[in-house]
Amino acid sequence: MAEFAGVSETTARRVLNGATDVAPATRDAVLTAMDVCGFERPRELRQERAALVGLVVPDLQNPIFPAFTEALAGLLNKRGLIPVLCTRTADGVSEAHYIDMILKQNVGGIIFVGASYADAGPEQGRALRERRIPVVLLNAADENLGVAQVSIDDAASAEQVLNHLAAMGHERIGMILGPVGHVPSARKLAGYERFHGRRGGGSPNDRRKLVAHGLFSMEGGATALPRLLAEGVTAVVCASDALALGAIRAARRQGLRVPEDLSVVGFDDSLYMVATDPPLTTARQPVQAMAAAAVASLAAQMKGHASAGELMMFDTELIVRSSTAPPARTGGG
Repeated sequence: MAEFAGVSETTARRVLNGATDVAPATRDAVLTAMDVCGFERPRELRQERAALVGLVVPDLQNPIFPAFTEALAGLLNKRGLIPVLCTRTADGVSEAHYIDMILKQNVGGIIFVGASYADAGPEQGRALRERRIPVVLLNAADENLGVAQVSIDDAASAEQVLNHLAAMGHERIGMILGPVGHVPSARKLAGYERFHGRRGGGSPNDRRKLVAHGLFSMEGGATALPRLLAEGVTAVVCASDALALGAIRAARRQGLRVPEDLSVVGFDDSLYMVATDPPLTTARQPVQAMAAAAVASLAAQMKGHASAGELMMFDTELIVRSSTAPPARTGGG
């Protein structure tokens, strides 16, 4: 630990014994080294904020999560903060388990990415509130009142994509969203309803037939698409790039061409979407700007500034590539 902190063992002992004549920078280096190496701080030093920041991510399979993690980690490092990645694993290690671990290290704050404050678990969530750990939610999966949040304007993003497809002549446009109850998907659905409400086309019941829900994966997109094709859609808007790639795969299994027979739009503009076949039209999240807002909010909380209930919303940018085109026949089948 002393070697990690760049000090002698004698200096490290003096810090742990509460010596008051140690330089603040040296003292902080020793305490941070304790946190990183997994040692428990002396009781009298546990209330001080450490330089560790937990990054709670549901998984690393969805390309948008590694993108946010990389951006956040870089920004935290520039502020002298140390990111600690906490992601659900295939062998059953949960977010709650990671929260338990980092709480023992006297973490300075936590950023939940695409997850939920509730994912911390009831006991861990209570500990976060009692210890007043600074928290920021980035694209939270559910409603979380009284917590600082950074989010995409999902409803406006959905309308932007739908307007693009309508301008091409598409009338029956389907949507493949995340699981029922997933808040960003619900907001996209609200944008879908608002879009059709302005156009006055079809009944609400008819429109619901053009909406499918699934897991955020290629398999989820591939499973959802056949039902929408049976409803005569000529275009489909997907709530993630992975869903969109799955929809393209399912369309080809049915002998359809993209975009000649079916236009497909994704969401995120993940890495390599420009190199898919065809290159994917998608709504790009401003990852760097959102990460900067999340880190700034967390840093402000760590300095004692209240930001409970703060909500910062960002617009997406529609990136038009080759997966969208005018329908082969207007109105679908």
